[in-house]
Amino acid sequence: MVRKTKIIMKYKHIDGVDVTPIFSDDKKFRYKLEIIKTNPLKSDRKTVCVIMQNPSYANKNFADKSVQFIEKLIFCKDYEEFKDVYKILVVNQFAYIQTQDFKGNDKNIGVDNDRYIKSAINDSDIILIAWGKSNSYYDRQEVINCTLRSTSNKKMYKTKLHPRVGHYKNFISAYSP
Repeated sequence: MVRKTKIIMKYKHIDGVDVTPIFSDDKKFRYKLEIIKTNPLKSDRKTVCVIMQNPSYANKNFADKSVQFIEKLIFCKDYEEFKDVYKILVVNQFAYIQTQDFKGNDKNIGVDNDRYIKSAINDSDIILIAWGKSNSYYDRQEVINCTLRSTSNKKMYKTKLHPRVGHYKNFISAYSP
């Protein structure tokens, strides 16, 4: 019998950030990942809420491919939309941690997830929808879009692709929930 070995690629967080994750007590759900520049400029005062599909293994010590991509996009690339940002709040449609064959359903949302999503939206100046255009969880998207529609004075963008397969050139566009 041949055993399949599960390989997980380890990605580092970019240099110059402190990362704080918030997990459920059983560590099966990640509700929020806060990423803060360690040496922000005086002009860096903005926060971006990034809403993705579901978390992978990113934590305090390691990023995953999507989180590392988002860190570089917001902190390292010269996107005018992210000028003066010092903090990223990553939340997800579903808080259940899974790296492959994810199936979004009610039990994978997480009991505290909507509270963390609302808080991250309220605490942010900019919203980035990064769940990818192939995301087919329309009912869950509508729940989040309802929350977004109730906010005002927030700049909102979406990614053209999921961050794990993205490229930095022309990667974002305006979003209206």
